[in-house]
Amino acid sequence: MTEETILANARLVLPEGEITGSLRMADGEITDIAGGASVPAGAIDCGGDYVAPGLIELHTDNLERHIRPRPSADWPHAAAIVAHDAELAATGITTVFDAIRVGSIEGKGGVGWRRYARALADEVLAMRASGALKISHHLHLRAEICSDTLIEELDDFGPEDRVGILSLMDHTPGQRQFADLRQYEIYMRGKHGLSEDVFNEHVATRVALGEKVREPHEAAAVAAAQRFGAVMASHDDTTETHVTRSAEHGIALAEFPTTEAAARACQAHGIAVMMGAPNLVRGGSHSGNVAAGELAELGLLDILSSDYVPSALLYAAVKLGVLWDSMPDAIATVTSAPAKASGLEDRGQLVPGLRADVLRFGLSGEVPLLRGVWSHGVRVA
Repeated sequence: MTEETILANARLVLPEGEITGSLRMADGEITDIAGGASVPAGAIDCGGDYVAPGLIELHTDNLERHIRPRPSADWPHAAAIVAHDAELAATGITTVFDAIRVGSIEGKGGVGWRRYARALADEVLAMRASGALKISHHLHLRAEICSDTLIEELDDFGPEDRVGILSLMDHTPGQRQFADLRQYEIYMRGKHGLSEDVFNEHVATRVALGEKVREPHEAAAVAAAQRFGAVMASHDDTTETHVTRSAEHGIALAEFPTTEAAARACQAHGIAVMMGAPNLVRGGSHSGNVAAGELAELGLLDILSSDYVPSALLYAAVKLGVLWDSMPDAIATVTSAPAKASGLEDRGQLVPGLRADVLRFGLSGEVPLLRGVWSHGVRVA
């Protein structure tokens, strides 16, 4: 006999709006949705809590934080992956694209980036295949344009790795997110403890490297994404020129555009705009860039990402629901919209026949209180 879970007397967040009703799931799928406040025998009485699709995270630094919790401290990868997986499940995230940097650099100019992508991807994929993880994991390769080894690291991957997203990242000082060198100095010297002289050497070295490799590295990253069959994303578009270049590359997703002008240009080119949930929660960007809330009010925000705070994703969606006076529209930015942008057609909505990734939450003011998370029909939190 098939075991099923019924969530009843809930505020169901459906594609067409919000209703009071019940949801059934069995064999990893949503099997039925019905209206009404009745609680069938054996069902979980949700007491009016929200029941929504599991959250879909397209860009998170969280795995990298777990494998290197301090700039000079490495952590065993298997343990880090398990901890990362459990943390995301506990925040309502049921699908994640684990962001892994490709493109390393020697420690010239004070700060280096070690090479780690292929080994870490192998471990994530092996743990996923063995059933060791609670939620659904996919690969997101962050192609660091300003680096020494991008092309050879991209060559380490192929279509068999099922890379879902490849983003073009250019962290050259004076570019994009770090266009304001004073803000960049505060960030780098605060994070890495650099002296003023070492910081200046770092900037000069990286600017020279960026000018040398930008064109060939962008071309290699675009070619690799096409070879993998991956969705392409831009990162920190700042100007309309950046967005035009993104559109020429076939980019479908803009991660964290830094200005209103860039966000408007993305909308004009049909590129989905993703902003950071921490930006929306805090009321502004920690880098001094455009506020996510401002773009939301202008109708220029499509998707939210937890970025560096996993618990921010649902919290920001709830705050957005208040701002827009529509919880279904807000929840879509963390469920159906990222599913569509990443090409996942089997999840992201409470619809019979789709994957049973489901969460239940109440509210304390605007703060969500998670009371249950199911991934592929199995309770994971």
